[in-house]
Amino acid sequence: MRLVLASSSPRRRDLLARIGATPDRIASPDVDETVRRGELPRAYVLRVAIDKAHAVAREADEIVLAGDTTIALGRRILAKPEDEADLRRMLALLSGRRHHCLSAVCVIDTQGRARTRISDTVVIFKRLTDAEIDWYVASGEGMGKAGGYAIQGKAESFVRFLSGSHSGVVGLPVFETRAMLETAGYALG
Repeated sequence: MRLVLASSSPRRRDLLARIGATPDRIASPDVDETVRRGELPRAYVLRVAIDKAHAVAREADEIVLAGDTTIALGRRILAKPEDEADLRRMLALLSGRRHHCLSAVCVIDTQGRARTRISDTVVIFKRLTDAEIDWYVASGEGMGKAGGYAIQGKAESFVRFLSGSHSGVVGLPVFETRAMLETAGYALG
């Protein structure tokens, strides 16, 4: 049985390695991640993970694993920032506030059955000063990241409280992923 990772994220590969899973093949899914009108955060992140898994061709002996992560501030979805101004806006919104990091996983087994799970992690940032926001924006680290921050990097110094899956905030909840791969019959090392 072979594992296909439907992601180009090096963080997801690293997180899989922590549970003894090495993808036999990596495929970058091409899906529309645009938030649909009226779409709520949980439905959004789940839809994108499922779309990513189904966007990758699967051979009969392959399991496909895909994931997606987003930041939810109430009903608002904070996806990847479009530019530095958008990143500043996101950091200002998150400053001193509680938010949810939703990380969805979809596994398609060798029989073609898709299973999904969502990890919901509560994160609270400290109140950020303008200088801290400037420093973080200048680092470039937040570009291309859901909610405009990478918890595994400099932004970890902003986290006052976290309840849930740290790896889920990074991009792949390893507890849920391990359970899903085992259920699909994938032997972890």
